[in-house]
Amino acid sequence: MVNVQASEVKTLRDRTGAGMMDCKKALVESQGDIEVAVDWLRKKGLAAAAKKAGRVAAEGLIGVCVCGNNGALIEVNAETDFVARNELFQKYVGDVVNIACTHEMDIESLNGSPYPASNHSVAEELTNIISIVGENMGLRRLAQLNVSSGVIASYVHNKVAENLGKIGILVAIESSGNREKLLELGKKIAMHIAAASPLSTSIDDLDPAVLEREKAIVSEQAQGMGKPAEFIDKIVEGRIRKFYEESILLEQIFVIDGNSRVKDVIAGLAKEIGAPVVVKGFVKYVLGDGIEKQPVDFAAEVAAQLN
Repeated sequence: MVNVQASEVKTLRDRTGAGMMDCKKALVESQGDIEVAVDWLRKKGLAAAAKKAGRVAAEGLIGVCVCGNNGALIEVNAETDFVARNELFQKYVGDVVNIACTHEMDIESLNGSPYPASNHSVAEELTNIISIVGENMGLRRLAQLNVSSGVIASYVHNKVAENLGKIGILVAIESSGNREKLLELGKKIAMHIAAASPLSTSIDDLDPAVLEREKAIVSEQAQGMGKPAEFIDKIVEGRIRKFYEESILLEQIFVIDGNSRVKDVIAGLAKEIGAPVVVKGFVKYVLGDGIEKQPVDFAAEVAAQLN
């Protein structure tokens, strides 16, 4: 094995913009020849991809897959909405979420999984697509849900293709009851989650830090209004009850009928099918959520290219 110097890795990195480990591997494969290493990186699509890696990718697609009692949700980002309509990109997102649905894994192991009908891994195939399409892309996140008995229901909002869109929801429902009726309710609950954005399934599931922060805000507001100390606890209790009704799935008003609470709708189905029905959990992904988008000055961009 050729002994690669750090200075050689830096030289190759400066020339290609590729990652340090990719540069080192290229030098090993090319027996330390810089020019051959450059070609190796270009053939792998790594040089072209690295040059685009600094650009913000906040568009793309959410992919959803349900297979039996398992469900998976992924987000793959690109720079522009145009790419989300690209069939090559759509096929990639669909293939990857299907892989995630069949095996329990994290994002790292998903990236390393074999990509179908190729000699690439999932990560390598994305690098290949980057070199073809010409935009920065990234497999950003993965969520999985499963039930031992029951159903996984899904919903995709702003759908651009089957199981691909801008918002994706999975809902896990544990029950031994009628599967068709469970799926019907699960789909409605998923649509409700898309609209109402609950923070947790139940009060017990709510992050204690979120609850304490809410209590502190309400208490400070009450004190600022000059309320007597003996009334503050009651004010906090009432506001927190309202907070639960607005933020907890089971406590929310069901948007489908605008009248019943979600927990009452679930109880109604349990009575109808003669079996307990429990919402085990849910996941909601909104495309680009949490990514800081940079304002684009197209005039300046064009001018820079002309210069």
